[in-house]
Amino acid sequence: MKAEETDKIKELNTENSSVEEVEESEEVASDQTEITEDQVPHENTEDQGEELAEVEKELTVEELLEQSRKEKEDLYQKVLRAAADFENFRKRTVREKDELRKYAISSLIEELLPALDNLDLGLSAADNHPEAKAVSDGFRMVAQQLTSILKSNGLECLDPVGDEFDPNFHESVGFQSSDEVEDHKIIQVVRKGYTLNGRILRAANVIVSSGPGDDSPGEKES
Repeated sequence: MKAEETDKIKELNTENSSVEEVEESEEVASDQTEITEDQVPHENTEDQGEELAEVEKELTVEELLEQSRKEKEDLYQKVLRAAADFENFRKRTVREKDELRKYAISSLIEELLPALDNLDLGLSAADNHPEAKAVSDGFRMVAQQLTSILKSNGLECLDPVGDEFDPNFHESVGFQSSDEVEDHKIIQVVRKGYTLNGRILRAANVIVSSGPGDDSPGEKES
């Protein structure tokens, strides 16, 4: 009896061992299958990730190049604008400096004009006194020298007898009929005018012709 029970126990142990071995083999096979299945998609995912990274890298380089081109163009435009602004500033400075040089003495010359007027009146009056001719000739030389100096600084005299009346340079102090001078032309200059480097300094006071009078020949009597 005991021997038979011992044999049965051994058989049961052997069967259990075989079952355990089979189960272990199945588990190992299952684990290997899972590992293999995990490895295959993992390798594919890494490859896809590398490809995406390369594409993103390429796009980033293109974007950087485009950004660099835009920045270069912006800087170039800024340089052009800065150069244009500087050139305009230089021209404006030169123009202002030139105008300052031309018209810096305008106030001084304006104060000298009445003295020139009186000098001309004195010389005109001296022509009626032949006995003072030597003295008047001396003053006339001084007047010519002074006028030459002022002219070299841009002063020009306006003595527009016979010219068309121009309100920009002439100031009318009266009208006078004339058979010899056309209408709207200057008959007489009461006071000379002056310009300084083309700019009006003082308008000439003039008398303007109003054309032939009512009793002029050529008009029929009513």
